[in-house]
Amino acid sequence: MPKVMNLGRLLTQTAGRWPDRAGLVQGDRTWSWAELDRRTDAMVAALRRRGIGPGDRVMIHARNGNAMFESLWAAFKLGAVWVPTNFRLTPPEVAYLAEASGARAMIYDRGFEAHADAARASQPALGLLLAIGTPRAGEQAHEALATEPFDPAEAEPAEVEYDDTLWFFYTSGTTGRPKAAMLTHGQMAFVVTNHLADLMPGLNDADASLVIAPLSHGAGIHALAQVARGAPSILPSSDRFDGAEAWRLIERHRISNMFTVPSILTMLVDHPEVDRVDHSSLRHVIYAGAPMYRTDQKRALEKLGPVIVQYYGLGEVTGNITVLAPALHSLDDEASPAPIASCGVARTGMEIGILDADGRRLPPGTGGEICVRGPAVFKGYFDNPAANEKAFAHGWFHTGDLGQLDSRGFLTITGRASDMYISGGSNIYPREIEELLLIHPAVAEAAVVGVPHAKWGEAGIAVLVLRPGVRADEAEMLAFLDGKLARYKRPARVVFWPDLPKSGYGKVPKALVRQHLGERGEDLLD
Repeated sequence: MPKVMNLGRLLTQTAGRWPDRAGLVQGDRTWSWAELDRRTDAMVAALRRRGIGPGDRVMIHARNGNAMFESLWAAFKLGAVWVPTNFRLTPPEVAYLAEASGARAMIYDRGFEAHADAARASQPALGLLLAIGTPRAGEQAHEALATEPFDPAEAEPAEVEYDDTLWFFYTSGTTGRPKAAMLTHGQMAFVVTNHLADLMPGLNDADASLVIAPLSHGAGIHALAQVARGAPSILPSSDRFDGAEAWRLIERHRISNMFTVPSILTMLVDHPEVDRVDHSSLRHVIYAGAPMYRTDQKRALEKLGPVIVQYYGLGEVTGNITVLAPALHSLDDEASPAPIASCGVARTGMEIGILDADGRRLPPGTGGEICVRGPAVFKGYFDNPAANEKAFAHGWFHTGDLGQLDSRGFLTITGRASDMYISGGSNIYPREIEELLLIHPAVAEAAVVGVPHAKWGEAGIAVLVLRPGVRADEAEMLAFLDGKLARYKRPARVVFWPDLPKSGYGKVPKALVRQHLGERGEDLLD
């Protein structure tokens, strides 16, 4: 197979064009492109001297910061595999990822000593531990390696082929143990180009990006495109979401684009600072990871203007399934250029098929499983042939999501196959019910899940979060659905919580909602 560009060269190319410009900013600290490239090369040389090379897995368990950012480029240039974790994981969860990935080196942040110990205990081949901060016995300081003297020849990027893995992108694991999706140098070159074409057209070195999601997942993919165009990434000072700080940074750095998830975008839009700061620099506020409810979408359009961009995708397809550009968003339900609740059209170079259980393509307007193929699809799951056989059946990647295409190619997601439940022999899709409940002026958040029912097999429970200062009860909510929803789709019960459980990425996993219902004893139906 012919060689391709080592994706790590993107950083070097940008550093060559704009060496003294800011590449990364966090708090009062700024790293220029040249500094980031030099520190990355020092890490490459230092890791090579310590026996880490092509194909080796380099794990990092850290908050967003320069070490997380630099470790990505160092792993790429080394020809190694970057294995980032969500810093909110527990030590046993990190230990599993270390063992499953076969990690040989690990970088860990301050306060995560227990995670490093658990990883080393589970993975005997994990011989190199680098501490961000003060190292313990048998460890080395990350900063020492990032500033270690080196000869330029020692840091030359490894030669790579199209299918050489550069990133283990771990699934969220809501339906079992997380799986490592293998992303490759060739695939990711397409993804970067596609992001620039479809999500942020016109991005250049005069832009700036605010990073408010973990670089370990979607925000990291987003950052690659920023580096390719010389746009600096701005990191908040805290690892906790702070709406006031986010809006201050948008104004101070003239942020033009940002990647987030619907729940965080809604919190930003609802924050009082949105009306006090100048956010006119925003051109592309990109949201993904979960559907955005129509009421929240309208509020974002009213506050921010025509700048929001939706995309639909999974880690296995690195987000590249659909795009709903700003021009396709509308406040007017009747005159909308896109179907209401659609997540957009196929990304450039990607093909979507709605398939039945036998792998046959279904006609427009017919519901089935959303499947996709094209250059953004990953190589496969690491060391998991059974999962690969299932995921790539019939020559398509199977998303596990349900939906339908219309005659113009607009995709509408009806839910996860695992979220759907069957009540009295009828398929129930929670998204439809949630959309209606969110129209009620008292409702801030909604999640509907199916639980066992003696008579109907399964029935729905709606979990609602009310807006501050308002009151409502179950009878009011059920009455609100009268005439809007067929009776067989109505939830059997409505409960109220102060908030919904969320994953480390701001999503509301239905499995987690069911778990909390069980813990509260609220999952029992007559």
